[in-house]
Amino acid sequence: MTNASPWWMPHVHADRRPFLLARNRIKAALRAWFEGQGFTEIDAACLQVSPGNEAHLHAFETRLMDTDGASSRLYLHTSPEFACKKLLAAGEQKIVAFAPVFRNRERGALHHPEFTMLEWYRAGEPYERLMADCEAILKVAAEAAGRHVWSWNAINTDATRAPERISVAQAVETHAGVRLLETIDGAGVDREKLARAALAAGHRVAGDDTWSDIFSRVMTSIESKLGRGAATVLDEYPSAEAALARRCAHDLRVAERFELYACGMELANGFGELTDAKEQSARFEAEMAEKQRVYGERYPIDEDFLAALAHMPPASGIALGFDRLVMLATGAQRIEQVLWTPVAEGGM
Repeated sequence: MTNASPWWMPHVHADRRPFLLARNRIKAALRAWFEGQGFTEIDAACLQVSPGNEAHLHAFETRLMDTDGASSRLYLHTSPEFACKKLLAAGEQKIVAFAPVFRNRERGALHHPEFTMLEWYRAGEPYERLMADCEAILKVAAEAAGRHVWSWNAINTDATRAPERISVAQAVETHAGVRLLETIDGAGVDREKLARAALAAGHRVAGDDTWSDIFSRVMTSIESKLGRGAATVLDEYPSAEAALARRCAHDLRVAERFELYACGMELANGFGELTDAKEQSARFEAEMAEKQRVYGERYPIDEDFLAALAHMPPASGIALGFDRLVMLATGAQRIEQVLWTPVAEGGM
């Protein structure tokens, strides 16, 4: 519970309203930009048989009641990704969605149970094209908000400057003192080698940490170094952290996955999309096994999505946290300041 006045109190709304009006301007400007690029805006259904299959994402579960009283389990999606890729399989070429998404166990200055994901896909285009999109979108948001220099936690980013592009391995070695690729080979990852390297560089390692746990902790330690002065495109994630991205042809240890940072804040996650259903299924199973190990639960796998991959063309896709973008562009300090009707603390 909190003692703060609810968002609907007139004096609270009056303080938030300038941020909310700027949100509308940014959304309108981005819609115009995507339309000018030839994108079709789509609406993805929030109710899905699977909310997504990442181990550390937590979904909201509900029940679908049939007219005869029978029920089945559904989830509010954590991303419109599966639905969007089915549309690519159906023949759409360039699609964009401002999608309400839902994630449980997430609340803080940058996290909210319900938020807006700006997600777009380009069929037949390399994932580097998404990096150019990100550069343009930052400029559009800055222009709409009337603020080009953004600040968060005393870190500044000029949204009009071209982003810096750096690989994960380069960033981790430069900012964390760990030679990441030496802990990866064609067969997988070496947990002990990464643990030794991380400990030698001064990072904390617990006895039951997996390779991914150690990697995540090292990554968290360098985030404040990213997006300083200009935005950062953090490219070529390890294949073990590829999620739904395909491996890089030039080095199978890494994948066509990048994240966009500004002011030390993660804004977007882009992929050269994996279309191999067999490999994607194996990744989902591994993620759900990890979820079972850590949290004692797992989510179903959307077999319809895996079937659609056989018809999906080569494509690139990206998810950008629209509310975070608005925060940076307007100078808001908490995500609730840029949400028209935020979910009350404790559900009350």
